[in-house]
Amino acid sequence: MSNPVIETILSRTAAKYYDPKATLSDEQIRELVRIGTTAPTSFHLQNWRFIAVRSSEAKARLSPIAWSQPAITDAAVTFIVCGQLADSSVIPDRLAPLVASGVMPQTMVPEWEIPARDLYMAFPQRQRDEAVRTATFGAAAMIYAARSLGLGSTPMIGFDDVAVHREFGLTKDEVPVMLLSIGAERPGNWAQKPRRPVAEVLDLV
Repeated sequence: MSNPVIETILSRTAAKYYDPKATLSDEQIRELVRIGTTAPTSFHLQNWRFIAVRSSEAKARLSPIAWSQPAITDAAVTFIVCGQLADSSVIPDRLAPLVASGVMPQTMVPEWEIPARDLYMAFPQRQRDEAVRTATFGAAAMIYAARSLGLGSTPMIGFDDVAVHREFGLTKDEVPVMLLSIGAERPGNWAQKPRRPVAEVLDLV
């Protein structure tokens, strides 16, 4: 079982060393995010936002509240990957392009909005869980897209979430789920680390 997509996944590793002189254009950054936003989201909520920290000034603001991890200053860009608390009221707007393009009939919109409201509205923990799931799906797509383009990536959870929230103007419904550095690698990065055997993590029932 092998093809270029699988080989990309199997060869991915978290980069530690980046070429600090290498940059990504704004168009390349936009394309990474476009790819990330094709990842699945519950009820087509698309409840995410990506803050691309790529200027020297912005990196200097992020670095001290993210454990001064070298990837933040050395990689071309570090995304603050935000999940937004699940809110069923946005579903009609999110589904409108599907209706306009003929993919979904208008009559089906309440069939998505009502169960989403029942699932999330009275359950703050579920709203937050969905924010984290959504952001993680999007980040994963960007990680593999970066690998396919010959770029390294480093997902990071080492940061002061309160300070990131304040410094980068996140709204009250946004959760900074992770930082994701992407850029050209320099020599010295490890190959992918061995994983636990499938037999230890899989139950066939």
